[in-house]
Amino acid sequence: MITTNYLIIGSGVAGLTFALKMANRFPERTVTIITKATADESNTKYAQGGIAIVTDKTEDSYQKHIEDTLICGDGLCDETVVKMVVTEGPKRLKELVEWGAQFDKNAKGTFDLGKEGGHSENRVVHHKDQTGHEIQRAILEQVMQKENITVLDHHFALELITNENRCIGAYALDEKTNEVITYQSDFTLLATGGIGHIYGHTTNPIIATGDGIAMAYRANATIQDMEFIQFHPTALFDKSVGSKFLISEAVRGFGARLRTKKGEFFMLNYDSRGDLASRDIVSQSIDLELKKSGDECVYLDCTDLDMEGFKNHFPMIYQHCKNIGIDLEKDWIPVVPAQHYLCGGIAVDINGKTSIENLFACGECSRTGLHGANRLASNSLLEALVYSDKIYHYLAENPFIEPKTTSTIPAWPFQNKTKIDPEYVAQTKAKLQLLMRQNAGIVRFDSDLLKAKEALKNLQNEIDEKIQNYLPCTDLYELNNMIDIGNLIVQQSIDRNGNAGGFVKFESKDIKQ
Repeated sequence: MITTNYLIIGSGVAGLTFALKMANRFPERTVTIITKATADESNTKYAQGGIAIVTDKTEDSYQKHIEDTLICGDGLCDETVVKMVVTEGPKRLKELVEWGAQFDKNAKGTFDLGKEGGHSENRVVHHKDQTGHEIQRAILEQVMQKENITVLDHHFALELITNENRCIGAYALDEKTNEVITYQSDFTLLATGGIGHIYGHTTNPIIATGDGIAMAYRANATIQDMEFIQFHPTALFDKSVGSKFLISEAVRGFGARLRTKKGEFFMLNYDSRGDLASRDIVSQSIDLELKKSGDECVYLDCTDLDMEGFKNHFPMIYQHCKNIGIDLEKDWIPVVPAQHYLCGGIAVDINGKTSIENLFACGECSRTGLHGANRLASNSLLEALVYSDKIYHYLAENPFIEPKTTSTIPAWPFQNKTKIDPEYVAQTKAKLQLLMRQNAGIVRFDSDLLKAKEALKNLQNEIDEKIQNYLPCTDLYELNNMIDIGNLIVQQSIDRNGNAGGFVKFESKDIKQ
């Protein structure tokens, strides 16, 4: 058994910033980060657009950013949380700069601020079109220098360990040795990112399988707002299943416009903000256009843009398009909505505390109340930075209290079992992904959700039996987590009355969309 003061599951911006602050403040305490891939692989790494932060107070204001967030969340945001996150943004940005993160500047030497859908002003601080990658790089460099932080990559968390509604650690699989290790911790932080691979078609990396939310759910934590799935309107269209290349919303902020296959600009038919409407509206509009036309995708037209400026601002997007034969000076980019972000998750309070004592959650796996029914573009990195800071301050001021009764943590039982056939897991995962795409996508119907609920129940029974009879492995437990997440999404979609933000449900398919 390994003991540590702070156990962090996940190595994105949420987990890393908390680890760094705690290690700096308390050099005598131990911080352990476990992550199932390499330390630099996370949802953070793939965030292209940037961080929405008010830095230019002559044109912008906190109130404008707050109002944009509330409008985008469609009346379901927690206004206290929105105000806190928005107003703390500049302090968190200052920290990133101090840690070595570099952001694009304009000719005046101030931040080159981008504009994305749902924003009334230019306020998105960015590093080219690879902002998340740059932030991850800078923080990870700082983390690796700390002697009291241990980073264990290729360690997959299997289950949380709880006793009387108190989290006391977790079991994790060392993927290199196949040994299950017991971690005992004073405090545990879930920073495990999103759920995208439940849908297959997603902008998330392949690691996004909802592990933290599923573990918290099995430990009886409160899970909320799972029906609010954000679909990014402009993922690069291709027919394969798996991670999709994202065409950042900032490209539309730069002036690109959506067209149908016939060449018609259509967004003004749906919203007065046109191509810069919020993500829920643009995704739903594209979905309706594709249903009307029967086409497989719509197109993003960049041909009228300043191409030198585009190359400077979006070098990765330009190069990727060029590599696959799309000449942006004359060709349109084929795009289609893909799962992008989860607005719900593990319910936390203003200090990041879950309903389980000594268990905290931060980043995309948490439900803070910031996003409501739909996340405003580039508010996610901001939320992670602010909440990791809130958790840090809370724990710095509230020391660990030993429980009156200490319980012995049992080791994971030795299992003389065989490995599961990876082909079975792959096929079952594909079946689950298709089920979710067909029944719990951009537009949902009660009949489809009820059908999915029954299918998921059968899948769950099947996987429960496999977990009992086969050795633990990452693929099998990821699949188990994905089924739990599917159940949460479907059940909370059934329970939700009234459409809001990214959630659109009809009772019957007879209703014309």
